[in-house]
Amino acid sequence: LRCLSFTPTKYLSALIYSFSAGICSATTPFLLLGDVLDCLPLDQCDKIFSFVEDNVSTWKSNSFYTAGKNYLLRMCNDLLRRLSKSQNTVFCGRIQLFLARLFPLSEKSGLNLQSQFNLDNITVFNKNEQESTLSQKHTEEKEDSMEVEEGEMGEDDAPAPCSIPIDYNLYRKFWTLQDYFRNPVQCYDKFSWMTFLKYSDETLAVFKSYKLDDMQASKRKLEELRAAGGEHVYFAKFLTSEKLMDLQLSDSNFRRHILLQYLILFQYLKGQYCLKGKHLPATWIEDTTKLVYQLLREIPPDGDKFATMVEHILNTEENWNSWKNEGCPSFVKERTIDDKPKRPTRKRQAPEDFLGKGPDRKIFMGNDELTRLWNLNSDNMEACKSDSRSFMPSLDEFFAEAIEQADPANMVEEEYKVVRNPNYGWRALRLLSRRSPHFFQPTNQKFKSLADYLDSMVSKLAKELPDIPSEEIKTGEEDDDDNGDNLLKDSNDSEYELSLEQVISMDDIAAKLGAQWRTLASHLDMKAAELREIETDSEEADMQAKLLLVAWQDREGTQATVENLTTVLNAAGFSQIADSLNEA
Repeated sequence: LRCLSFTPTKYLSALIYSFSAGICSATTPFLLLGDVLDCLPLDQCDKIFSFVEDNVSTWKSNSFYTAGKNYLLRMCNDLLRRLSKSQNTVFCGRIQLFLARLFPLSEKSGLNLQSQFNLDNITVFNKNEQESTLSQKHTEEKEDSMEVEEGEMGEDDAPAPCSIPIDYNLYRKFWTLQDYFRNPVQCYDKFSWMTFLKYSDETLAVFKSYKLDDMQASKRKLEELRAAGGEHVYFAKFLTSEKLMDLQLSDSNFRRHILLQYLILFQYLKGQYCLKGKHLPATWIEDTTKLVYQLLREIPPDGDKFATMVEHILNTEENWNSWKNEGCPSFVKERTIDDKPKRPTRKRQAPEDFLGKGPDRKIFMGNDELTRLWNLNSDNMEACKSDSRSFMPSLDEFFAEAIEQADPANMVEEEYKVVRNPNYGWRALRLLSRRSPHFFQPTNQKFKSLADYLDSMVSKLAKELPDIPSEEIKTGEEDDDDNGDNLLKDSNDSEYELSLEQVISMDDIAAKLGAQWRTLASHLDMKAAELREIETDSEEADMQAKLLLVAWQDREGTQATVENLTTVLNAAGFSQIADSLNEA
């Protein structure tokens, strides 16, 4: 091929045309392509592979796909074996993307159905404390700092930035965590999990205590990187030298890699089919996840944008995991071929598909108040069947007082009888329509008023219902309410809790927050879209603060209590506002 003036891509194009003309078989272009890539060096393979990428629509056609998919898969795997993952990162990524475009999503060869991990990715670091230089370095720095006095500092000398105190214990615990990220199955062992818990708390405490606040330095570093011709930073493999530990913890990209590893591990542990260990504390995982997202937002530059992007990608990964756990059903619906075309039938959805089921599923109804009411219970169908939702009284219980007053021996005047109460009459008609057959029996008797009709029905019920002891008959002193207020009372008054607005004033809290409401929003885990909506609805700081509190209350539902709000205010630094809530 090198001796001829024709390039390999022209030969391949000629073979594709020859197959279309019926001169050669469909496998001939793939055989030539495999031989060409085996003979050429990697820099020329990159150019040939560009031709393969440009013709992906040709390889996916019915004429070539069946005959050449195995050849293309073998060719790509051979190229990946020759390439270095650290030096040829872009080329390896192009090959993976090509395979994703070539094969359908349900292709079993690229799905990792058994959830196998790359156990060969071992992070090597110094595990011998005697050979460590961290303690010696820390001692030397301390002695040097003692020799320099304040008066000896020159005009051009600047105070050194506060570095992170690193010892061998922090170094060892930090790099030991990589073994858990490599093989998450270790977390199901109780002893290993306790070790991971302890090391993670110490590592994240260092990240939280020593934040990267130098925004200008980070922006300068990013501008220098872009000026050099690259906008991306690749960490193919971590460098575990003790001398680099201080620089690594001060690097924003390095911190983002470590925190992202935490989020991926937590997503695996919270998986639907992976939560096997009963000793795994779900509360710690949730709290640490929120802490990791908070640390990501605080890393310059563009911390909020990066955290939002990571959250979106992991949510998409949840859908991918659910699809794999369901057996990877095909996205293509098979059609039945009959003599006559049939009208497509639409499968009716089950109630739980659209009513919402499960503690983590939330249904949005298009209105904040409707959404809050709809999601009060995790399973609305079961909530409707609950005994606590049966508010209809029995006939003997409801008409006991009317039967007692209808007895002439009690000598109750007509104007004082409960059947004369319009509110009572309306409820009596509804109850009779549900539980009495007399309501639907035809009659020729004409009644002048509703009270006369109820007198007739009471006389019939008195003959059928059993005798009611006098001590169980209601006097009507508590139920006599002409305005119908009793209809608004819930049967479970003992379990009723005051809402947040009835305990405190939203306007007072919003006035105290003012323009600092954005600081509280970061601790309430409000999404960026919600914050933009609040800023669009109003330009006044007090109204924006109130909208923030209302949005948080709608999202939390029954968990939006004064105690929880006080805890968040203390964490955000508004201790005075929290104290005023406690006094209220």
